[in-house]
Amino acid sequence: MRVERRDFSPLAVRLAAPGVAVLASLLICSSLIKAAGAPVLWAYWTMLVGAVGSLNSVSETLTRATPLIFTGLSVAVAFRARIWNIGAEGQLYAGALATVLVAEEGGRIAAVVPHWALPIVAAGAAFALGAALLLGPVVLKVKLGVDEVVTTLLSNFVMLLFVSYLLDGPFKDPMSMGWPQTPPVDATVSLRHLLGGTARLHAGFLFALLGAALLWLFNVRSVWGYEMRAVGLSLNGARFAGMPVTSVLLRVAVLSGGIAGIAGFNEIAGVKGYLTLDMSPGFGYSGIVVAMLAQLHPVGVVISAVFVAAIFVGADAMSRAVAVPNYIADVIVSVSLLTMLVAMMLTRYMIRHE
Repeated sequence: MRVERRDFSPLAVRLAAPGVAVLASLLICSSLIKAAGAPVLWAYWTMLVGAVGSLNSVSETLTRATPLIFTGLSVAVAFRARIWNIGAEGQLYAGALATVLVAEEGGRIAAVVPHWALPIVAAGAAFALGAALLLGPVVLKVKLGVDEVVTTLLSNFVMLLFVSYLLDGPFKDPMSMGWPQTPPVDATVSLRHLLGGTARLHAGFLFALLGAALLWLFNVRSVWGYEMRAVGLSLNGARFAGMPVTSVLLRVAVLSGGIAGIAGFNEIAGVKGYLTLDMSPGFGYSGIVVAMLAQLHPVGVVISAVFVAAIFVGADAMSRAVAVPNYIADVIVSVSLLTMLVAMMLTRYMIRHE
């Protein structure tokens, strides 16, 4: 047997690949559910109902999907230009920290900025600090050839430890009963909730959809988007064509890190209202899975983010209904990524028997 690159891959095959990969992952993981002593079809049914079976379930799924869309877009932007950004988790916390610094209730900045402008200033600060956290590793990559996988991964731990120090020290809310958290942000920064009752879905979801649409247009309709794709396809080819490769990579770093920073603003303004160390259950790392499942396409990121969020939300309901550990969600998402990689390979290559 030998592996050959396909001369042409039909559009229908490329569109069907993600669905086939997801179905394959559910089939593979069904053996684990069976081993746990639960009926497979009933377990998956309770997962589906738990994710989309009611208005509150849909709201929770879309709320969980919102930061995943932002981090997925962040990773997709970077990966398309061959910048392996593994630091979206740290960039998310950087954006959340910037939001609290700017918009803290009764803080100096919130006191001098007009109320109508405070959300814009907070979001801009979140974008800037998230961008700065990725810009450093990319500068090291461009100037010194330092592997950005290592530097961005380590930046996550540096950022989390720094936030932990602040929450237990100078930024600790004296009214938090000893719990390590910051004071709440100004009420004017809060994102409006879209549904009534106990539903948590907020306007950040609409901003995430708008961001995905704008990023798609940016990729296909702008010169900068073309340069980013060209650098990702062939860095030497782009340099030979006269493109400013260094400038392009720095732009990608700013855009990718900034989008992840906006995810932090979104969580503070739309969900938490203050910063805690457990604000993110791994949205930055899950964003890598979301981007890969979407094949780095901005519109696909929305779909894959909703899928991943539905798995996590539905797994909680399945755990309560059939006593299957909710860690099965992590397994399903991980296997989905592996099956997606195989599906992507098979859409680009064929196996011939000699």
